[in-house]
Amino acid sequence: MLGFFSRPSASVRSPLGIGALGLQAVFTYLPIVLVEHPLLGLPGFLAGAVLLVLPPGAGVPLFLVVMTSAGAAQWILEGNSINIAYGFIVTCTQGLVVFGLSRLRSMVQDLHDARTALAHLAVTKERLRFARDLHDLLGYSLSAITLKSELTHRLVSRDPERAQQELSGILDISRQALTDVRAVASSYREMSLDEETTSARALLAAANIDVKLRLEPCELAPDVRTTLATVLREGVTNLLRHSKATTCEITLLRKDDRLRMEIVNDGLLAEPSKNNGGGSGIHNLTARLKDLGGDLRAGTTPDNTYRLAAEIPLPRR
Repeated sequence: MLGFFSRPSASVRSPLGIGALGLQAVFTYLPIVLVEHPLLGLPGFLAGAVLLVLPPGAGVPLFLVVMTSAGAAQWILEGNSINIAYGFIVTCTQGLVVFGLSRLRSMVQDLHDARTALAHLAVTKERLRFARDLHDLLGYSLSAITLKSELTHRLVSRDPERAQQELSGILDISRQALTDVRAVASSYREMSLDEETTSARALLAAANIDVKLRLEPCELAPDVRTTLATVLREGVTNLLRHSKATTCEITLLRKDDRLRMEIVNDGLLAEPSKNNGGGSGIHNLTARLKDLGGDLRAGTTPDNTYRLAAEIPLPRR
């Protein structure tokens, strides 16, 4: 019993477990037959092992058979009514104690394994969050720095004053990126939709893209506001990286219990290559919106434009 059934990793409901049960049955009844003395207390251990090894449909009837056999052995060998009752009661009690303690040990081990698995899952989830946030933040910041650096390079000789302003903008973006990375590392990051809108307008204007904004004022929860700001940032980043747009329209409208943000441009996005992330930004956004019960759609429209649309369910007013 101790060598096999009490091991945390023992697979008792297996051919090996059934074999061990059969061997235990031999060691239980053979000494009673040879010694002709039923007061050895072994049937109780066998009864508990029966409940452990066999499924309930077969285990419970066989448990009753073992208990009955203990009483029958008392009746045949002793013939004393007290001993017969003793055989029944002790076998039943002992079997239930063996089963209960063994199952408790198994449940404790299962609980330990589940807690270990949850800890590993939490670590994996945190790594994914860090990678996703880092991609969303640095992708936008590096794209903005690249764009403004190219613009500054062209303006250095022609318009030094404007070039100096652009350099100041690059410095501000770099500082903001550093602040965002620190926020990601500390597991707390709440983005402002208004700030992202202002930044997107300025960045698209610097790229000579005509911007139209139509944002309906809404009272939003912090997680919804941060998700929409992330959608806006990723949409502008993809637009600058993969398209040759001249116009961009950004809208945010609430209709009943749905909030919809759209980013539409006239420069169709090229297919992202494997070297630039393979569309991980869109994948990240889809995961974020799914966490809020929303969805994301991206693709071309019948009027030959590219639309990135995000919808989030909101409580009814």
